[in-house]
Amino acid sequence: MRNLEQAARWMIPLHKYACMKEQGDKRDIETFDDVRLLVDTFYSKICVHPLLGGIFNGVIGNNWPVHLDKMYRFWQTVLLGEQTYFGRPFPPHMQLPVDRLHFQTWLQVFYETLDELFEGEKAEEAKWRSSRMAEMFLTKIQYFRGQNPQNILA
Repeated sequence: MRNLEQAARWMIPLHKYACMKEQGDKRDIETFDDVRLLVDTFYSKICVHPLLGGIFNGVIGNNWPVHLDKMYRFWQTVLLGEQTYFGRPFPPHMQLPVDRLHFQTWLQVFYETLDELFEGEKAEEAKWRSSRMAEMFLTKIQYFRGQNPQNILA
């Protein structure tokens, strides 16, 4: 619970955006603030998710501000073309206790979050890119474990 409280302090106050959802005023992902809203909303769900919450909270611990900042920069680079992320996204995921179901669930929550908040070309691109990354991560994880890679979307 302490990790969740720490994460909540660093995330955008989501009530600030409640009127956007109520009014149905969706637009595309265009700015850093949009990226931050996406990331904060998504991780506020992940923190408490019955399948994924324990994994994320266990690995991230009290470092939610660092993780969220990294995710802002990652998606800012991927979706807005602003080169602010210079890391290697796969290595931190290599040893996680995850399988196909975890990736499918992650994608489901990510897509739901996108659909709640945004619509348009960049929102669709975020879905496409996230599915490609999930597929690649799962394939690599299975390879390093000596398993036969499985299609995540099958």
